Amino acid sequence: MKTFRRRRTRARRLALAATATASLFLLGVPGRGLAEVDAASPEPMVRLEQQLVDLQRQITEMERRHAEEMKALKEEIRTLRAERATPIAAEEDELADLRRLAEAEAARAEEGKEEEKEVTFTARGLSLQALNPEISVTGDMLATYRHQEGSEQHSNIGFRTLGLHLESYLDPYTRFKAAIPVSGGGAELGEAYMMRYGLLEGFNLTFGKFRQQFGVVNRWHKHGLDQTDFPLALRQIFGEGGLNQTGFAFDWVLPRLWNASQELTTQVTNGENGRLFSGSTLSTPSVLLHYKNYRDLSRSTYLELGLSGIVGWKDEWTIEQNGSSATVHDRRPARVLGADLNLVWEPTDRMRYRNVVWRSELYLLDRDILAPDGSGSDSLSAWGAFTYLESKLNRKLDLGVRLDYFKPDQKGYATSSLAPHAYRDDVSFWQVSPYLTYQQSPFVKYRVEYNHLDRKGVEPSEDSLTFQLIFAAGPHKHERY
Repeated sequence: MKTFRRRRTRARRLALAATATASLFLLGVPGRGLAEVDAASPEPMVRLEQQLVDLQRQITEMERRHAEEMKALKEEIRTLRAERATPIAAEEDELADLRRLAEAEAARAEEGKEEEKEVTFTARGLSLQALNPEISVTGDMLATYRHQEGSEQHSNIGFRTLGLHLESYLDPYTRFKAAIPVSGGGAELGEAYMMRYGLLEGFNLTFGKFRQQFGVVNRWHKHGLDQTDFPLALRQIFGEGGLNQTGFAFDWVLPRLWNASQELTTQVTNGENGRLFSGSTLSTPSVLLHYKNYRDLSRSTYLELGLSGIVGWKDEWTIEQNGSSATVHDRRPARVLGADLNLVWEPTDRMRYRNVVWRSELYLLDRDILAPDGSGSDSLSAWGAFTYLESKLNRKLDLGVRLDYFKPDQKGYATSSLAPHAYRDDVSFWQVSPYLTYQQSPFVKYRVEYNHLDRKGVEPSEDSLTFQLIFAAGPHKHERY
């Protein structure tokens, strides 16, 4: 097309040039007619006619060539269109084939689905693992050196407990937990309980054997304590293992009061505590109440206050009569009241590196008894407390010190059956325990603790240095309870 346009333009230019030449030639003989021009100058006219003939011939030739070029160009366009149409048609045919294949495969897949619906699986062995409870193992190892006048045993190394912990959600509303401590004396059932959440709004129900919510620390396992053992007053009143009985509990989240969260716990359990309720042939249950009040004092500080109370009964007593021992059945109550305070400063932007914890608890014991000397009814009172201050030095080191005090009652007829709640003499216990804890990881930690225990009126004071290793294998790490 471009060649044709160039040639057509060239022909126009030649025709214009010829016309201009003729016009100029004619204008060059002004005042004469055409006949006069022909008569006067025949040679220029001949040349002009010859030029016009040549020009006409060139124009004719150019038109012929133009027609041929146009014909060839049209033929070329038709050929190109035909060549282009062929692959497009082929592509369309290929797409149509692919669509047909896809439709056939889809139809076969639908048929396969209908066949799968007819298959019934009766065994799902590979899914049974999801029903297994989570299992963790905790180790609590102690190496202790003691010094006490008149004592021959100075050191001891061994496992205090190797704990087996199981946990599982039975359904979206129910959770099961169990703790089985294993020691040199064998295995025993530490805890095994089921918690039903959301029975009512803000109301949870617990069944089984569990560490009871008297104060704060009694609820914890020994491997989860901040020190190597329970506070002195707690051990003297409830026994070395604390308060751990079987029954049911209600936890109720109360409405907020003066911008503070409140919770009330009620626990009804068998009176099986060996220190308070042992010798209960009628299995009269004990009842515990615990009230907790929690409030944020600032962005980094919170305060938690609690009140506790438990009452239970003992109905079997050993009495000295006429120089011999006799068993007397008489139902007498034992009551323990408590108060706890927890103040924690933990900056939100450095909570893994810095904190300060102040925790304190008070215990008041009041028991009605039958005097073992046969003098009749009596009561005894004892009280104790502990307080400790702990600070996180960095992410791995915790430094703290705990002070313990316990004051038993004084009874002139007291025997070993009333100890350590009452003694014949004026007795008191106090202890100071500085300690340093190194947390190697969430699964391993070490503790060094020094204890100075003074048993005034009973036996000489005792000094001990304890190294503690605690490890956890499994998903629960060092859970307190």
